[in-house]
Amino acid sequence: MSPTRWLTGLLPLGLVAVLTLGQAVTTSGPAEAATPSADDQLSTLGRTTLAGADPSVIKVGDLYVSAKSVDGGIAVRSASTLEGIAGAPKQQVWRDTGGLGEVWAPEIVHHDGKYRIYFTAGTSAAHRMYHISSASPASGYSAATKVALPDDKWAIDGAPFTFGGQRWFVWSGWSGDINVEQNLYIARMSGPTTTTGGRYVISQPRESWERVVGDPYINEAPQPIVDPNGQLHIAYSANGSWSNQYCIADLRLRAGGDPTYVWDWYKSNGCLFGSHAATMMSGWDPTLNVDGPGHHTFVLPRGDATAGPPSGNRFPTMFHAVAKGTPYSWANRYYYTGTAVWWGNTTYRRANVPGAPTNTGYSLKFFE
Repeated sequence: MSPTRWLTGLLPLGLVAVLTLGQAVTTSGPAEAATPSADDQLSTLGRTTLAGADPSVIKVGDLYVSAKSVDGGIAVRSASTLEGIAGAPKQQVWRDTGGLGEVWAPEIVHHDGKYRIYFTAGTSAAHRMYHISSASPASGYSAATKVALPDDKWAIDGAPFTFGGQRWFVWSGWSGDINVEQNLYIARMSGPTTTTGGRYVISQPRESWERVVGDPYINEAPQPIVDPNGQLHIAYSANGSWSNQYCIADLRLRAGGDPTYVWDWYKSNGCLFGSHAATMMSGWDPTLNVDGPGHHTFVLPRGDATAGPPSGNRFPTMFHAVAKGTPYSWANRYYYTGTAVWWGNTTYRRANVPGAPTNTGYSLKFFE
């Protein structure tokens, strides 16, 4: 996250229509596929030597490939292990020679035989999504092309994925031209940089636990993944990243649901990965070693949301956070490796909105 995202253009919340999701406290059950052992719950891979924020890592064959905003552009690192990413030499693959502005949160995937990096560039209200691609992970990338999103509003943290035979794009953006709040939007893709149809809001930061720190309030860093039942999830970050209240939560699409219909999405009843007990979903514990974990990446084969976990019910993640006991600031953020586990029989609850008030299925537990 950039320290400049929230400094301009704020208006009262009442100017945006309210969507009320995930209002009641949830109950959760054991995993349907595999219950984590004590060793799983103590799995602490810890801080890497790589300072910064917004990690994105995929696995292609035996290679882990990451993209990072650095030196006025984007660098790629490749290693044979996830932990090795931090010490791998950076290969600068793109620079902002056209004066686009701040470069944030590159998201790398491998799709249609190419490495594709989607990233945010711009200044103030001009931030938009861009795309570069190459047949090689560390060189030969194309010039940047703007992603043509519906309505052409402020957009950051975009991620492409395939679900139900359709290519999609999910991102964090503004409803209008002023930074009232950051919502999550989804649109159908018709090509690597083109979309078809409208943009559809799927989440707004309206729950008390995602409004602890705001002005504006924030839903951002969406990460798509499909669970063992074939249901789509969008795990995202909530609360301002300038505080240790930053955390990761979940949206789960009901079985057979329409990804463009907001009431087919069910929101976790609290943070799933965070450092404050008061904002955690019932049955989920706060972190032991880090403060404000967020903007994570699921380390999946080719970055494919439908790819099964590489090792049973648990799979690797990377996120940024600040070590406990260290003053919380952007400058103190580091990349951390961790583990995610599918957690079954978990009910998300809501009230006073269309559709069923509860939905039970897989959720996620994150381990440091």
